[in-house]
Amino acid sequence: MAPWALLSPGVLVRTGHTVLTWGITLVLFLHDTALRQWEEQGELLLPLTFLLLVLGSLLLYLAVSLMDPGYVNVQPQPQEEAKEEQTAMVPQAIPLRRCRYCMVLPLRARHCRDCRRCVRRYDHHCPWMENCVGERNHPLFVAYLALQLVVLLWGLYLAWSGLRFFQPWGLWLRSRGLLFATFLLLSLLSMVAGLLLVSHLYLVATNTTTWEFVSSHRIAYLRQRPGNPFDHGLTRNLAHFFCGWPSGSWEALWVEEEEEGEGSTQAV
Repeated sequence: MAPWALLSPGVLVRTGHTVLTWGITLVLFLHDTALRQWEEQGELLLPLTFLLLVLGSLLLYLAVSLMDPGYVNVQPQPQEEAKEEQTAMVPQAIPLRRCRYCMVLPLRARHCRDCRRCVRRYDHHCPWMENCVGERNHPLFVAYLALQLVVLLWGLYLAWSGLRFFQPWGLWLRSRGLLFATFLLLSLLSMVAGLLLVSHLYLVATNTTTWEFVSSHRIAYLRQRPGNPFDHGLTRNLAHFFCGWPSGSWEALWVEEEEEGEGSTQAV
């Protein structure tokens, strides 16, 4: 590995997240918070649980950040073979989508300029992870947000437990200033994580993505329908997102929804 590879954006972002995570945890342990009081009283269950949750959130972050989000395989093929693949991949009812870099795009995929790859069921490119959120890592991303929010709210409570305001202002600022800054930072991060979790739970419940929600007026396969062609109800949406059931391509679900719509129209 070249030395300058250690200064890549991905390495810097993940290192910064790791340092910030353990730095905040260390501040909570070093100050006179409930966490330290539990430790001094010999009640080690809660401090160990908190540390395990912090470690779990960090491992989930690294997993989502480093894993393949669902890149579309790009294999150079002769023109005739490419046409056969296009015909097999995309039913005739669906307009063929092309990418100038990756050839054919499966339904719901999008080319990411930052990753320079096409990603299946593209949601967004997360700068804090320096990776795309797509078909393969979106469930883990939601799980990470949920666990991270629990850790942040618990950390917020711990920071508040150490902020005692009976000292003179100058002395209090010298002894509690770092803890107060940590409290403000945790408050901001908790709000961000909470808003992200709520928005992504809504997207999961309706079987849509951030990109589709924001840019539905510019996406051909969504402009052709009055509603979301992939929304099959809360239970089925959740089962498909977290468990991959029922299995099948998005093209098949798109055509299935179209046939159901035509059938209901004929029945009326």
